[in-house]
This record gives sequence, structure tokens and C-alpha cells, in this order.
Amino acid sequence: MKKLLPILLVALVVLLGAALSAEAGCVCRCVNGRMVPLCTSSLDIPPPCYGICAPPPPSIQPIQPPRIPPIGTSRCRQAQVLNPYTGQYEWRTVCD
Repeated sequence: MKKLLPILLVALVVLLGAALSAEAGCVCRCVNGRMVPLCTSSLDIPPPCYGICAPPPPSIQPIQPPRIPPIGTSRCRQAQVLNPYTGQYEWRTVCD
């Protein structure tokens, strides 16, 4: 039994690491006043996002040059995303 404990501990650490890295590509951010997951890849599993967001300030959407959406997405749009470091909303391209 004592030889089995280290093996189980290593397996648990590996599984936890894999689970944490699976969600590492997604973060919850305030987008246009709503908390939504933003993922770096269309293959990432978005986590459930909860929280209250301040409404974004009124602003005119910047002109977006035409571009092809990344693989796995259908369209891209401009949205106001809350920067967690500055506490300010910034215009960013968000793809669905």
C-alpha cells in the first residue's frame, strides 16, 4: 500500500495540472457590460463566468478593416472589453 500512495499522488497532480491547463486559454472579462469568457483558441472549453460588470462608457465604435475570421469562428466584431489592469474599457476585436 505504501508503494501505491506515491503513484496515486503523482497521478492526481498530473490530472489536476491537465484540468487547470485546459482552462488556461480562457479568461472571464467584462465585454460591453456583460461577463463573458474570452478564449485564445476555438478549441478551448469556455468556463462559466459570473460577476457584475460596470456599464461601458458611451463611445463610437472604431472603424474595423475587413478581415477573415480565424478558423473555428464565424465572425469578428468590435467590443468594449474591460482591461483588468487599468480598470478601463478598451475597444478590442472579439470573434464568435
